Amino acid sequence: MEDRHAYIIEAAKGLFLRYGVKRTGMSDIAGAAGVSRQTLYKVFANKDEVLQATIRSLADKVVLDIEAGLEKAEDLGAQLDVIFKHTVVEHYDFLQSSPNAEDIILGVTASSQEELEAGAKRNTTIIARVLKPFSDSIENNELTIDQFADFIQRSATAAKYSAKSKRHLLALLGALRVSVLKVTGAA
Repeated sequence: MEDRHAYIIEAAKGLFLRYGVKRTGMSDIAGAAGVSRQTLYKVFANKDEVLQATIRSLADKVVLDIEAGLEKAEDLGAQLDVIFKHTVVEHYDFLQSSPNAEDIILGVTASSQEELEAGAKRNTTIIARVLKPFSDSIENNELTIDQFADFIQRSATAAKYSAKSKRHLLALLGALRVSVLKVTGAA
């Protein structure tokens, strides 16, 4: 059952990327996953559940990739690079590779939005953990670690959706990185 679940999510991810959320139906997902519609409906009640599970799967991978990268990162700048790479740059590239990026974004439902917010909260928790050794400097700037971590996560996410190009995205993240290093005293 676990393998079937993962295989369905992987098939759905490919379809959502290629055709967008709105134009992907349960029949499409069943066909791409090589299961009957009846089997698909036993695993997921509807497309929204498939979308939620897909978002959760992507968020889990982000956390695993960040944790693996942080083990090798020697300083705060390198840690920020790892976090930005996996939370922003890879997602930007993912959306840019889709001919239906706008539909992917617009196809997110209220319950799927909750999954995105849960993923963002997990990323914010990781950022707060990375910032913890710099708590004195952060507090000297009249911020809490949680406030600053939330600001960093939200600013990075905003950059992902507002950047005019990948070059622009990297410049925005570079400015955020410098700001974080200055506030923490790690610059």
